[in-house]
Amino acid sequence: MPALTVEDARARADVVMVRGYHLDFDFTAGDETFRSLSTVWFAASAGETWLDVKPRELVSVKLNGVPVDVSGLDDGRLPLTGLNAENELVVDAVMEYAHDGEGMQRSVDAADGRVYLYGMSSLESAPRYFACFDQPDLKAPYRMTATVPSDWIVLGNAPAREVRPGRWEVAETKPLSTYFVTLVAGPYHLIRGEHDGIPLGLGCRQSLAPYLDRDAEDLFRVTGQAFDEYHRLFGYRYPFGEYHQVFVPDFNLGAMENPGCVTVADRLVFRSAVTDAERSTRARILVHEMAHMWFGDLVTMQWWNDLWLNESFAEYMAHRVSHDVTDHGGHWIDFGFVRKWIGLQADQRASTHPVAADPVKDARETLEDFDGISYAKGAAVVKQLAAYVGDEVFLRGVSAHLRAHEFGNADLAAFVAKLTEAGAVDLPAWSAQWLRTSGLDTISATRSSNGVVLHRSRPDDAERPHQLTIAAYDEAGRPTPVDVLLDADEVAVSLDPSAALVVPDAGDDTWAKIRLDPASLAALPRLLPLVADGTTRAVIWNSIRDSVASGELNPQQALEILLAALPSEDSDIAVDSLLRWAEDSLLGRGLPYGPEPLARVLIARLGTCDPGSSLQLAVARGVIATSSDADLLQGWLTGSAPEGVAVDAELRWALVLRLVRLGVFGEAEIDAELERDRSTEGTVRAAGCRAALPTGKEAAWTRVMTDPSIGVNELSSLCAGFWHPLQAEQTAPYVERYFAEIAGTAEIRAGIVVGLTAGRIFPRYAISESTVQRAEALAGDKTVAPGIRRAVADAADDLKRSLAARDLWTSSSH
Repeated sequence: MPALTVEDARARADVVMVRGYHLDFDFTAGDETFRSLSTVWFAASAGETWLDVKPRELVSVKLNGVPVDVSGLDDGRLPLTGLNAENELVVDAVMEYAHDGEGMQRSVDAADGRVYLYGMSSLESAPRYFACFDQPDLKAPYRMTATVPSDWIVLGNAPAREVRPGRWEVAETKPLSTYFVTLVAGPYHLIRGEHDGIPLGLGCRQSLAPYLDRDAEDLFRVTGQAFDEYHRLFGYRYPFGEYHQVFVPDFNLGAMENPGCVTVADRLVFRSAVTDAERSTRARILVHEMAHMWFGDLVTMQWWNDLWLNESFAEYMAHRVSHDVTDHGGHWIDFGFVRKWIGLQADQRASTHPVAADPVKDARETLEDFDGISYAKGAAVVKQLAAYVGDEVFLRGVSAHLRAHEFGNADLAAFVAKLTEAGAVDLPAWSAQWLRTSGLDTISATRSSNGVVLHRSRPDDAERPHQLTIAAYDEAGRPTPVDVLLDADEVAVSLDPSAALVVPDAGDDTWAKIRLDPASLAALPRLLPLVADGTTRAVIWNSIRDSVASGELNPQQALEILLAALPSEDSDIAVDSLLRWAEDSLLGRGLPYGPEPLARVLIARLGTCDPGSSLQLAVARGVIATSSDADLLQGWLTGSAPEGVAVDAELRWALVLRLVRLGVFGEAEIDAELERDRSTEGTVRAAGCRAALPTGKEAAWTRVMTDPSIGVNELSSLCAGFWHPLQAEQTAPYVERYFAEIAGTAEIRAGIVVGLTAGRIFPRYAISESTVQRAEALAGDKTVAPGIRRAVADAADDLKRSLAARDLWTSSSH
């Protein structure tokens, strides 16, 4: 199906005004397909347009009672001619269930054989389960009906009720864009609640019911706290009636903001022990999706180029509201260590783009901009915007924007206009510098005879102002902060030039690459453990990580700083983020694979953690990922784990995977563990362990490259298990095969999973110029799907950075 362009969308919007939809589904027809009957009422100002529909079989179409030739369907578009001023279109189609998380997803729970469905409509997926005019600015109300097995329930964007056994009706919705329409059906476990007059619901698979029940009080509390704060901030009550949050299987993203029925990845129903950071992340995801009820759902972007405004706004509000009103902590520390680090990398790749791009990309290309720029950089920019115009003006403008465009569409210019009316000044110039440019400034500090000088190095001609804090630390780790407006390439600051450590942007307030001076870098092994503020530690670590990636800091020096810092690092967020970075970017990439020093430090750190603490769990996971002591790891499996470390289902699978990679465990041990854990989650973990077996590579590879029926969670697990530095010899033949075969996966899957899979199964440990050259050739091949080309181009950029880091290590080692 050709991707929708902005020109096509504008042309159709000039012709069509959708009055409403009635969607009727029959989910009792079998395991592969379902019946979809779509009735669309619309006005037309011209004689022809087209409809979007992607069926297995287009049974019949009637326009104003007259049959339409179904053979006219061409690659997902059905031409409609002879339109009246007012029209009724009835489309009867047989649709295929999806396995890639988009369209009408069908999943079977391995624990009990129960079947679960949910609709995922974003970005081009709605026509995979109902006929529609699929573009964000053609909003309309929906009514839905569904025939389902008698033990199922149905939920949707409005209240649903069972009118007779196996027959359900969903009430008419408010005007919705196609991309956030949903229907959820299956034998879901549903917990009902209420807050401030809003009916609430939490749902999940029956096999996860005990774990959802255990956390329901917390989830309802977070939901209520967020509703109260959004009502206070926006001055506009939640407008979509009921509010369900349904944890669904095989979900590609964290969650989706369907009004009234948010779908959430069911990995966020925790069946095993998790860290406080993971609970905070789950809360923040829920708060993020709720922000979309206003910014994205009530007021929707006109075209996909303003997708950033939806996501950046929700990302900023999620961190702000979660920090201010929920019982979970560490949100801005997480933003620094996790989200911002993702965004900083994205903004330095060849695929970087402005936060607010011009409307030149089609809908499919826009999908690739669901990245660290649209989320993290955009959130940082919105945070700056609120500070720039003042919080009162910012919120007054947001409220006016919501009221002016409720249940409609708007673009960046409309948002800026409402902020200006609220009292903001000079926003066009600010927007031009921050929203319409890509890349990052570099901010550094040098010491003079009587102070410190801040420097701004720019990649372009943009004059981006940076409001930030620079802090000087003494030998005891005590900071002296100074607020600075860095609006020139050099600004002098009154700080002691003999300070032991100088940190630009110590409060993590701006968006830039931060570089530490040589004296500060040299002091880090002894002073970093004394820096009390977790956000400042995130700034320092992002500087270290980015300096390694840019080939400016020897990765061995970075590892030594990490080894010095871990014995006193008390943030589970920091420990998890830094260990992931060490695994993903240092060991086997910037440096030869050699995890033993890291494992020794972590084992020692484990002995100093409070038993049962979140920090202990984060460190224990690090021990499992890095230790080569098979006796130690097997002992944990058989009951000799340290006090407080609960070796539950998830930790057991982590141990099994590591022992497989060490060559100690094989197929028999994986089978035995799966016998203990016959859940869907156990099946997924077992698949990853089998992909890690030298004898399991070919089967795993074949499934990733050729099997369209595999669920997205199992697909991700296979990719995660496949490559590892310990298995370079066994995986070497698959490097060339990747470049020969990955393009074909776009023929068996659709949507975001295509690019995700291309990135996850990329040979990331094949650190060589030849791998880079193959990747660049594939990324430049316009016959390859955009999602694959983007993922490969990003991986090539990361490989080049790893090569630069490896070269720096090599030159210093000789």
